[in-house]
Amino acid sequence: MSGTIARRLASILPVMCIVAICVFLLLHFAPGDPAAIMAGDAATPQNIAAIREKLGLDQPVWRQFLVWVGNLLQGDLGTSLFWGDSVMSLIGQRAEPTLSLALTTITLAVLVAITLGVVAAARVGSLIDRAVMGFAVMGFSVPVFVVGYLLIFVFAINLKWLPVQGYTPIAEGVLPWLRNLVLPSFALGMAYVALIARITRATMLDVLAEDYMRTAKAKGVASRPMLLRHALKNAAVPIVTVVGNGVALLIGGVVITETVFNIPGIGRLVVDAIARRDYPIIQGVIMVFSGVYVFVNLLVDLSYTFFDPRVRG
Repeated sequence: MSGTIARRLASILPVMCIVAICVFLLLHFAPGDPAAIMAGDAATPQNIAAIREKLGLDQPVWRQFLVWVGNLLQGDLGTSLFWGDSVMSLIGQRAEPTLSLALTTITLAVLVAITLGVVAAARVGSLIDRAVMGFAVMGFSVPVFVVGYLLIFVFAINLKWLPVQGYTPIAEGVLPWLRNLVLPSFALGMAYVALIARITRATMLDVLAEDYMRTAKAKGVASRPMLLRHALKNAAVPIVTVVGNGVALLIGGVVITETVFNIPGIGRLVVDAIARRDYPIIQGVIMVFSGVYVFVNLLVDLSYTFFDPRVRG
């Protein structure tokens, strides 16, 4: 077990090194002079020179990279060109709404998707199965922003059950916090639910077709224990893999969802930074999101040892 954890941890280092190189080169691969782009059309040569000096663009590329990596290892992601605050502090200020949206979406998606997938597999070929698969196809086909605007139109504008937009911190009450997260969580989780439900159904069908499952059914094992205790546990590894890989969907969808529902999270921060050509924020957020994605996939890899002891070593 310890050897497995050590190997997984060691594999993170080269991945994050490659990510750091790509993020650093993002500034230099941008078309045109990054300093001129950030300064705007009305900037004077003095303004452009000041930005170049502030970003260290007047130094050789290799020295810029070493300085940037050195600051990164100390937890310094740079300073925003527009707000003037450190990128880390800006991300920290916007972290709660994004984390709240991500956690509620993952919880909702996993609970709903696994339930739908198990029910569809248990009643394969039935009307319920076809309905679940139809929902899965629709979940992949409809963009997040379309789902978001439809939910706002129906549940916020017409029925007036939920707020149209905004975010309420959890410190002001759990109920107001949840009310602001219901619609964005459903909008963001639609594709996630569709993905997990399809994989759950397909994997469950493979497990249910195994000889030991048919033997258990012939011996009179009740359907519910057979599905949940035996089939679902043996189908867990592919499902957990998809749940981990689906975090990429959440990271991309957060930016759109927070824009549609006017949630002041990290996604909105990225949108504002792109509009203002605030490259330090863009680089910092990409590094943070990449780190989160790598960490989640590390947890997924480690969870295999729980669901399937054969991978231990």
